Amino acid sequence: MNNKVTLQDIADALGISRNTVSRALNNTGTVSVSTKEKIFQKATEMGYKQFSLFRSLPDTSAPPSLSTANEIALFTQSLPNNSHFGARLLDAFQKKIGEFGYKLSVYIIRNSEIEQRCFPTNFNQEHTSGIICLEFFSESYSDFLCKQNLPLLFIDTVFNHNDLNLQADLLYMENQTSVYLMLKDLINNGYRNISFIGDRFHCQSFYERWKSYCSVLTDHNIAINLNSSILDTDSSSYGDVKWLSKRIQMLPVIPDVFFCANDYLAISTIKALKHINISVPDDVLICGFDDAPESVVIEPSITTIRISSDSMGYIAAELLMSRISHPDMSYRTTYVKTEVIYRDSTKKKSATTSSTDSLI
Repeated sequence: MNNKVTLQDIADALGISRNTVSRALNNTGTVSVSTKEKIFQKATEMGYKQFSLFRSLPDTSAPPSLSTANEIALFTQSLPNNSHFGARLLDAFQKKIGEFGYKLSVYIIRNSEIEQRCFPTNFNQEHTSGIICLEFFSESYSDFLCKQNLPLLFIDTVFNHNDLNLQADLLYMENQTSVYLMLKDLINNGYRNISFIGDRFHCQSFYERWKSYCSVLTDHNIAINLNSSILDTDSSSYGDVKWLSKRIQMLPVIPDVFFCANDYLAISTIKALKHINISVPDDVLICGFDDAPESVVIEPSITTIRISSDSMGYIAAELLMSRISHPDMSYRTTYVKTEVIYRDSTKKKSATTSSTDSLI
């Protein structure tokens, strides 16, 4: 694996611009499905960052054979190239199912397949023992998969999964308790104007983080004002510094704290605040969720919530293996404990001293 593969290397290999490669790999801007798939394939071939995980996976474009009789299919709408959580989870999952003699094959589900509610043309149900869905939040396609009589595990789901009554096993990171404790600590330290950033309907985990945000405010007699949060849909340009800085400036007041639905949003918010000369943590505090590697590198480092990605990968494998062995057992919803990590983005310089004291 070449750890030094760059965006420019991929762009040169495909004869396209570096910006196009960046938009595809970071899920920002508009890139056609066919171009995005070419970029994903080339990134995999060249071993770019987390894509190196998939270099050893079976080639799902090839006709199925007897060697794929023990296949576990990963269905996703995009490879976890910019998700430390997803890459580590799948690495652990792949190792665990290998102990049972199974191989992992990756299928990127296209919009056309979602609209038609059909399997990819290169997917063979007879050679598939089970399906795992990651970063997959289509209501109609989730419902379609539940009707296919295959062992099925969702890692996170669409936000209204209770209404859909998905007939599958569900695996989540624990969202509500950790968020509640983190925000409660901030409130107890005098920070009552807390804003939420992110599309709360993007997925069930985002929605649970939103619910916990609402609960902790309500329990401390703080009014929930939707106009004080940035709740635009996930298709909005959260990664665009100018767009997000304008949205922040549209708020009635700059809050004491921005709680961002994940670390990607927290990093984008720090950059947007810097763009309009608002300092973190001196003027406003920031916290996120995921404990992505970037949350430590950025200045200031981000207070966040750590997900045990390895544990979730092993648990996902055990859930799916047990479903394959016992298909008639009751469906299970499983949560894996998370942990609050306090860092510099929730620290503030004392008004009377030059030292920096932790708020928590």
